[in-house]
Amino acid sequence: MNNMYFTEEHNLFRNSLKDFLQKEVVPHIDKWEKTGTIDSFIWKKFGDMGFFGIHYPEAYGGLNLDLFYTVILQEELQKINSGGFAAAVWAHVYLAMTHLNAEGNEVIKQKYLVPSIAGDKIGCLCITEPLGGSDVAGMRTTAIREGDYYIVNGSKTFITNGVYSDYLVVAVKTNPELGNKGMSILVVDRDTEGISATKLDKLGWRASDTAEIAFDNVKIPVNNLLGVENEGFGYILQHFSLERLVMGVNAHARAEYALDYVLNYMSERKAFGKALDKYQALRHKFVDLYSDMEICKQFNYSVAYRLEKGEYVVKEASISKLKSTKMADEVIYECLQFLGGYGYMEDYPLARLLRDSRLGPIGGGTSEILREILSKMIIDKKEYKPVTK
Repeated sequence: MNNMYFTEEHNLFRNSLKDFLQKEVVPHIDKWEKTGTIDSFIWKKFGDMGFFGIHYPEAYGGLNLDLFYTVILQEELQKINSGGFAAAVWAHVYLAMTHLNAEGNEVIKQKYLVPSIAGDKIGCLCITEPLGGSDVAGMRTTAIREGDYYIVNGSKTFITNGVYSDYLVVAVKTNPELGNKGMSILVVDRDTEGISATKLDKLGWRASDTAEIAFDNVKIPVNNLLGVENEGFGYILQHFSLERLVMGVNAHARAEYALDYVLNYMSERKAFGKALDKYQALRHKFVDLYSDMEICKQFNYSVAYRLEKGEYVVKEASISKLKSTKMADEVIYECLQFLGGYGYMEDYPLARLLRDSRLGPIGGGTSEILREILSKMIIDKKEYKPVTK
């Protein structure tokens, strides 16, 4: 392990996490992949272990640990071969809870953040819309204030944890005529009247519940506003660095998992009298794939280090997601080929891994959108700055 970033305490945490996942999660993965439903008991176990509160304040039950503990959590979740389960965890911890911690007032933190860290409540983040895709500024869901309530109408889609979560963090237009300058963030209880969710059938991430959510004249107390009214777009942009870096780390970790599995397979599988790892063509191909993974991994670690130091790394995090997710798709595609016919069988891990990985260049901002954002920063010299409180 790279001691430039990981201490002995980090390594002990990784070993403890691995043991936990093997004991408490892995035995249930195949069932969850088939049913598309993650048993709720696991969330409380994660909360009791402190895994949901790794980088959140101790005042709310968190551990207040550095970002490399988060990196470890993401890496090890990718190595149990259920992109859907991993997504359900990070959608809760690094999408929904991020907004509660950063923009929520004390009342909201006590009501939602504390039980989220404990594993008693699970959240989702609702931004993407059926007609908007990655165009966050073009959202149409509105929240019109009437006295002490917002009346919310509209729909969201591709929402991870969108069916079974206990609360929703929802981006809305509180002042539609102002465009992205009229956007706000609300936290909403799942059982609020007027909310309905339809489960979507996906190519991969089969264990997670992904939903299209409709809001029909939903009354939400004004006190459920996160931060300042009409400042929501800035809040969303502020958290893109962590979200994109998490997806970059996820990508290099699943590629590393695929390579580790394939290397072991090649050492045991024989063809024409010798192991596959003795054939030059396969050896050299493997080394190329490994090199691509290692370059992305080391870049992602460097971005995590800078983000931990408080730097605004939206450009670097965007590069992380763009290049790492592309790399992972290519590595896993080739790793499946190493297994020949067995790679195509569901009894082996590569078929599921290939399906799950394909979401990487799509979710959390497509690669096409990221290229345009990076073009503005690199070619047009546009500067993005953190939100000032």
